[in-house]
Amino acid sequence: MRLSRYFMPILKENPKEAEIVSHRLMLRAGMIRQQSQGIYSWLPLGKRVLDKVNAIIRDEQNRAGAIELSMPTLQSAELWQESGRYDAYGKEMLRIKDRQDRPMLYGPTNEEMVTDIFRSSVKSYKDLPLNLYHIQLKFRDEIRPRFGTMRSREFMMKDAYSFDLTREGAEHSYNKMFAAYLRTFDRLGLRAIPMRADTGPIGGKLSHEFIILADTGESEVFCHKDFVDFDIPGAHTDFDSVEGLQAIFDKWTSLYAATSEMHDEAAFNAVPEGDRLSARGIEVGHIFYFGTKYSEPMGAKVQGPDGKEHFVHMGSYGIGPTRLVPAIIEASHDDNGIIWPASVAPFDNVVINMKAGDQACDDTCELIYAALTKAGKDVLYDDTDDRAGTKFATADLIGVPVQIIAGPRAVASGEVEVKDRKTGARETMTIEAAINRFVA
Repeated sequence: MRLSRYFMPILKENPKEAEIVSHRLMLRAGMIRQQSQGIYSWLPLGKRVLDKVNAIIRDEQNRAGAIELSMPTLQSAELWQESGRYDAYGKEMLRIKDRQDRPMLYGPTNEEMVTDIFRSSVKSYKDLPLNLYHIQLKFRDEIRPRFGTMRSREFMMKDAYSFDLTREGAEHSYNKMFAAYLRTFDRLGLRAIPMRADTGPIGGKLSHEFIILADTGESEVFCHKDFVDFDIPGAHTDFDSVEGLQAIFDKWTSLYAATSEMHDEAAFNAVPEGDRLSARGIEVGHIFYFGTKYSEPMGAKVQGPDGKEHFVHMGSYGIGPTRLVPAIIEASHDDNGIIWPASVAPFDNVVINMKAGDQACDDTCELIYAALTKAGKDVLYDDTDDRAGTKFATADLIGVPVQIIAGPRAVASGEVEVKDRKTGARETMTIEAAINRFVA
């Protein structure tokens, strides 16, 4: 992508409305634009990151055996009246009526709709276990939207829903998502700690929030410091192994970890003082097991091996991609801008032409740009006629992991400079060596 032809509206000044680092940097880097309170457009640079976050989420959901579908954003109030949540949910739900005066709502979550899909299609225990998920925009009319897309009214959610014949089966499905979430956040460059949490309006009997530690976190969290060094389940994790997944769950819940709502001061004080960690945290995922809370009132049941009908046991599992993007920035930035993990960076490399119009610089940059692009890399080519300081500031701000810098003096010697955005380390190498390093 040539920067001269790309839409990336960089802001030179810090936006006054931005209260935290991620909101400020997302606005400055031209990733998002506010349309109204708590509602944002994702501009091209931001969408590239969001798409890569979603790709990792989707990959790990599929690996764990979940099956993707797509459900509508507008839902019939009748389904929510069946479950008993229509009046109980609160003002966060946006209630509307269609032209036939039928009550509708803009879905804040999808337990009722997916239960309706299940009950109309699945009749036998032989079709279980089942986990259905989608990635969709949702709306909750937050009383105080803030921090950009960290807490917005319209947001993107990956929500998955599991169906099992028994509680034991449902707990295995819960453990699948538990392990999948640990892997997902690790691939996004985050260390997420699962903490006991309140079930809230979703309801249920078992619940964990996945929290990353950050100074700008919304609430205080308490945990054992050893969580920071726990090993993440590997790529070859057997998601069909009941014992293996239970062992992962047991390890990651063996030490104290709780959000402020579930905090037990006495239990936390029992942790050796040197091992206690109290910090601010950002919730990046939330999983629930709620048994037959929805299947009973909505009649979602299957015939069991005993020939009798049984209400299915359910769980739901949420990750907010539009919340994850600022969370990653909160965890990875410096005074100059964003430092993206390679897995979600909008571009793999940025080629910086220090003197656009100079034939040697132009030819060198075109050569590198073409070679990296042909190799399947996402490359941004800064071919603008901006000053060197502006080019460097832009590259640092948007956080591309590798900068390849071509200036007249270096090019005359057949060389370019390569800068690592995270460490700041610079290395001079031949043009051929630079190409070979990044096309591998």
